[in-house]
Amino acid sequence: MTAAKTEHYRSVVIVAGEASGDLHGANLVREMKALDPSLSFRGVGGRRLEGEGVGLVAQSSEMAVVGITEVFTKIRFILGVFSRLRKMLRKERPDLLVLIDYPDFNLRLAAAAKAAGVPVFYYISPQVWAWRKSRVHQIRRVVDRMAVILPFEKAFYADMGLTVHFVGHPLLDVVKRSQSREKSLADFGLQDKQPIVSLLPGSRDKEIRGLLPVMLSAAVLLKENYPEAQFILPLADTVDPRMVDQIIRTYPLPVTVVSGQIYDAVGLADVALVASGTATLETALLEIPMVIVYRISALTAAIGKRLIRLDHIGLVNIIAGKTLVPELIQEDVNASRLADEAMKILSDRKRYGDIRKGLAEIRNKLGKPGASCRAAQLALSMMDHSIMADHDSC
Repeated sequence: MTAAKTEHYRSVVIVAGEASGDLHGANLVREMKALDPSLSFRGVGGRRLEGEGVGLVAQSSEMAVVGITEVFTKIRFILGVFSRLRKMLRKERPDLLVLIDYPDFNLRLAAAAKAAGVPVFYYISPQVWAWRKSRVHQIRRVVDRMAVILPFEKAFYADMGLTVHFVGHPLLDVVKRSQSREKSLADFGLQDKQPIVSLLPGSRDKEIRGLLPVMLSAAVLLKENYPEAQFILPLADTVDPRMVDQIIRTYPLPVTVVSGQIYDAVGLADVALVASGTATLETALLEIPMVIVYRISALTAAIGKRLIRLDHIGLVNIIAGKTLVPELIQEDVNASRLADEAMKILSDRKRYGDIRKGLAEIRNKLGKPGASCRAAQLALSMMDHSIMADHDSC
């Protein structure tokens, strides 16, 4: 597909309310600009979207929330951002609104766009197949086209009457080691042939304050059973390293903290302790066995139990369709259980190999590389109906 020819510039509003959305949104913007350099972007995102030239109305780090109770602490700010975006849609009438996940905010914004006559492209759909399936009817009313990234989502949304395309998972283009194992070991000061445990406590301050102490306590227990064990903590760029350092200093074991080179760091691990979310899929694509942890407020958990209709929490297990890796949820998230599950993986070579094999199969289920390219073609075709998506070119 060749680049689009335009007689006037076209504007796009894009909203990515969380760190993973910022990453995927930036890749989408890059691909859209490659097809049409005249495009102008504004919206909500983080460092990556800003780096692609998107004029930010608000930072995604200020919008991200975990659970229902955290919404209350940010509600005034979030409502203010919504008001600004709604006015932008009404007054400036951009050529397209691109939404990335973040459903409670984005579906309301989609309704405002629909009222203003702005077409809506939803990339990385809300996980309504997991909970609040009734929202599918709302999505059908306010979303013009949807691009999904999980293999089972296309049939789910198509059965509900939506125009939906499976583009593959964008992480297939992103999750890659940048250097050899030997070089990474040297860079991070770690020794080969000794257990390496990666700690991935999340990308938000509240997650890290809640989960990192448990992971570090589990690491202390692991150290008692594996005296040569080494611990590495790849730091998300949304996290304040000073806060992490303050937590780590209260525990009697060395932890190598890595900024940047996250995939090189995770890729060294024999096992990872991972907060439920995008990081579980990133770890899976690196074929690293893991223990998934998920803990939210008691109120959010109580409501979730009534609404969620899934056997698993972690994306890895949802895609696998079985318990490929252990999950610890709510009160089960404690140092003893976490260390025990990690030791079971490290000590059982057959199970270790079976997990690695299962993780490799997950990659095959996620489609082909080029998701951002395919999504960009779909988005551009909504603004220029003479353009046809050519997925073979991605």
